Amino acid sequence: MTKVGALPKNDTKADSLFCWYRNMGNLLKVLTCTDLEQEPNFFLDFENAQPTDRERDVWEQVDLVLKDARSILDELQAYKGAGQEIREAIQNPNEEALQEASWAAVVPLVGKLKKFYEFSLRLEAALHSLLGALTNETYDDPTQHLEREQALAKQFAEILHFTLRFDELKMTNPAIQNDFSYYRRTLSRMRINNTQAEGENEVNNELANRISLFYADATPMLKALSDGTTKFVSENKNLPIENTTDCLSTMASVCKVMLETPEYRSRFTSEETVSFCLRVMVGVIILYDYVHPVGAFSKSSKIDMKGCIKVLRDQPPSSVEGLLNALRYTTKHLNDESTNKTIKSMLQ
Repeated sequence: MTKVGALPKNDTKADSLFCWYRNMGNLLKVLTCTDLEQEPNFFLDFENAQPTDRERDVWEQVDLVLKDARSILDELQAYKGAGQEIREAIQNPNEEALQEASWAAVVPLVGKLKKFYEFSLRLEAALHSLLGALTNETYDDPTQHLEREQALAKQFAEILHFTLRFDELKMTNPAIQNDFSYYRRTLSRMRINNTQAEGENEVNNELANRISLFYADATPMLKALSDGTTKFVSENKNLPIENTTDCLSTMASVCKVMLETPEYRSRFTSEETVSFCLRVMVGVIILYDYVHPVGAFSKSSKIDMKGCIKVLRDQPPSSVEGLLNALRYTTKHLNDESTNKTIKSMLQ
């Protein structure tokens, strides 16, 4: 058996050189980190993908969660907070009526915040189901998974789209943390005074701690997803971590290719699908950056970050500034010393 790098003795000189170069090429391909020139080249139908029989069980489980995602975003967008009632209660600590009014305003809001937190747990479970399906050994590589299981790939994209949208709304609404902090302070004071309050059992102390940690993060839903993905990897030690990270990088590449290829982009029937695709691309980059040991911006990343940023830069600035900010401020490894200076300057 001929060793890699050794010239076979029984071939012609030309054949020997060909075999040697081919073997060395294969070796280099294994040793080098990426093969970006061979990006996945297929159309992922985000608008019309329907589950096959193989996908249906997982698809139905995840669909139950995604059906509630729209109402969660609507409720979060409509969340006004109890700032006025809280200010009046704090400024007039001896006015019992104002204390009662602020409490009455905050309790139902805390119920909503609890609902949002509990939805993050359902979303994480749905993500686990999808990752289990999209990273198993049914197909040889992630490209085949995404191309042949498009309904599941679409659901994965919908989860990422929801996550970025939720976090955008949360970041621009300081009332969320203010309301919950006031609730906890007031509840603590009531317990010290041995006062029973209506709504006290809405959130017990242990749950309140978990909810408080959830909202303390700038991007709570993204953190839940990245923690959930890391947990999936650790719980499935029989699966190489590359199965998961390659699934993420392939999804980013598919989105990029569809957005920059006129033949594919012309098949979108709505500009909303373009926005959806852009958001999913950014979401999966951020998730990859959290889950991959060295992140999305290193030389060993399998995501063409320069190409992805260029796709974003080619859109109307007003439509992508939020997504560029997400890459600037919510990724984990952008400011690492190993990050390419060109990538850093493209995001300035």
